[in-house]
Amino acid sequence: MSVTVSTFLKMKAEGKKISMITAYDYTTARLVDESGIDSILVGDSLGNVMLGLGDTVSVTMEDMIHHGAAVARGTKNALVVVDMPFMSYQSSVHDAVVNAGRLMKEARANAVKLEGGVEVADRIRAIVDCQIPVCAHIGLTPQGINALGGFKVQGKTADSARKLLEDAHAVEEAGAFAVVLEAIPAELAERVSAELTIPTIGIGAGAGCDGQVLVNQDMLGMFHDFTPKFVRRFAEVGDVMLEAYRAYDAAVKDGSFPAAEHTYAAPAGVLENL
Repeated sequence: MSVTVSTFLKMKAEGKKISMITAYDYTTARLVDESGIDSILVGDSLGNVMLGLGDTVSVTMEDMIHHGAAVARGTKNALVVVDMPFMSYQSSVHDAVVNAGRLMKEARANAVKLEGGVEVADRIRAIVDCQIPVCAHIGLTPQGINALGGFKVQGKTADSARKLLEDAHAVEEAGAFAVVLEAIPAELAERVSAELTIPTIGIGAGAGCDGQVLVNQDMLGMFHDFTPKFVRRFAEVGDVMLEAYRAYDAAVKDGSFPAAEHTYAAPAGVLENL
C-alpha cells in the first residue's frame, strides 16, 4: 500500500519511526522504493551531489521538476516529497502557490517541502488550502546559508531555541503534515517532537524525532566533499564504484573486454558473400 501524508500522521500516533531518504533519479528511486523506505525526498541538495553547484541556492524550479519527475516515475509506494527551491516561495504567497502547483503537476510530487517557520506560515497555509500537502523545514535551513553565516547548529541559545519552538508550532498551525528538524540539539528536537501532533523528521537532530532523513550519497559513501557529523555511512558504495571503474578501464586497455561471451557472431557464410 502506498504511503500517504495520513500514513505519516498515523505512524506518529502509533509511535512508529518514519524513514526518509533523498533520491534524484529513476534508477535510485526504484531501489529505494523496493527497500520499503517510507518516503523519498527529492531534495534541493541535488545542487551539491548531482549538479556540483556547491550550494542549494542556485537550484532552479526546472531542476526540481526534472529530477522530481524522474523519481516519481520510479516510485510506487514511497511518499515523494519535492523541495521548493530558493526564491520559488519567499517572494510572495502567489508565487508559492503557483510553484507548489507546478511541482505537483509537472514533477508528480505527492507533497512539497519548504524552509522556514513563522515567516513562511502564510505560504504554507495558502498552499495547503489548495489541497497540496506541505512538509516544513526548520533549524538549519540550507537555502538561508548566506544569512546564517555557514552550516552551524541552530537552537544553542535560549533565544534561538525559543524561536525554533515558535517556528515548529507555527508550521503545524499553518497546516504542515510534517516538519524536518535539521542540525539542532537532540534535547530540543525531542521537546519539539513531544509538543507537536505532526511528525518530526530529523537530520542531525537526534533519535528523539519521529523519523530520520539522510542524503543518499552521504549514507552510501559516495560524496566526500563534506561529511556532516550526523551522517552514518551504511555502505561504502563509492569505493565499490571506483574499483569497478578501474577494473573496466584496465580490461578495455588490456583487451580482455569484451570477451567472446560479450560478442555477437555473424551467421555462417554471411561475410564470405560480401
